[in-house]
Amino acid sequence: MYKILGIPLFLLIITFIIKREKPSVHTIVIKDTIIQKENDSIFNRLMDVVTHQRCMNCHPNDNIPKQGEEARQHILNISRGSNDKGFEATKCATCHQKENNSYSGVPGAPHWALAPLSMGWQNLSRRQIMERMLDPKLNGGKDHKALVKHMTEDPLVLWAWNPGVNINGEMREVPPLSEEEFKSVVLAWFENGAVIPPNQ
Repeated sequence: MYKILGIPLFLLIITFIIKREKPSVHTIVIKDTIIQKENDSIFNRLMDVVTHQRCMNCHPNDNIPKQGEEARQHILNISRGSNDKGFEATKCATCHQKENNSYSGVPGAPHWALAPLSMGWQNLSRRQIMERMLDPKLNGGKDHKALVKHMTEDPLVLWAWNPGVNINGEMREVPPLSEEEFKSVVLAWFENGAVIPPNQ
């Protein structure tokens, strides 16, 4: 066996490889910082959509649906009702059908309703909104997989990118990301562990 200063050569080679491949603390910090910045960016792009009025109007912290970009109170004093779908004489489905009505300006999508009161988001921070969204006790028992499915496949959620025209015949504003971009950031954020940035 070859030796250098009495030390077997293979031990010297292994030691050299370990020292060479072991990242420095500085490298680890830089890598962690990059990962955190990427997560922050993905989270904020996701929340740019969640906090848009197309979503927020159906997630009030009271019993009144909201309308328009200014989140005004729903006309006719419409209220939540016991099952989030209005009262007997003024159920959501009375006016809101399975698709938009371009003649009246009434929006529509399958199972039109308010989000449960436990999913009220208005006046909450981005962190508080996401904490509610991730809590199975508040979100209807959904785990991460179910949340991804809801956010990327539910036709009522996806209506936000096909909101139709308002009563004046003007196109409603859509969220700042395209539908495909939103689906991508949702998948990316959950695949990265669904970590809420500390500065939110």
